[in-house]
Amino acid sequence: MHTLKAYEEVVDFIASGTNPDTVAAFKPSDAVRERVRDLLYFEKTKGLTLEETSELDHYMQLEHLMRLAKARARKYASGKQIH
Repeated sequence: MHTLKAYEEVVDFIASGTNPDTVAAFKPSDAVRERVRDLLYFEKTKGLTLEETSELDHYMQLEHLMRLAKARARKYASGKQIH
């Protein structure tokens, strides 16, 4: 059984092709949000395995990238000049 890692949903979203509106509207699924909450809780309470640490690190990097992309997408969607 393959378990979807928290960051794979963002990777799939990017790979499927996007436009500024879909980037701005992107939200992780309830399952991914719950997985990240669990990882953060385990990190603080019992520690994470190396694989879980890697999963959380990758997710946090992609989340940061998505925040930047959403801000840029909102500017594109509003017609504002980016640079």
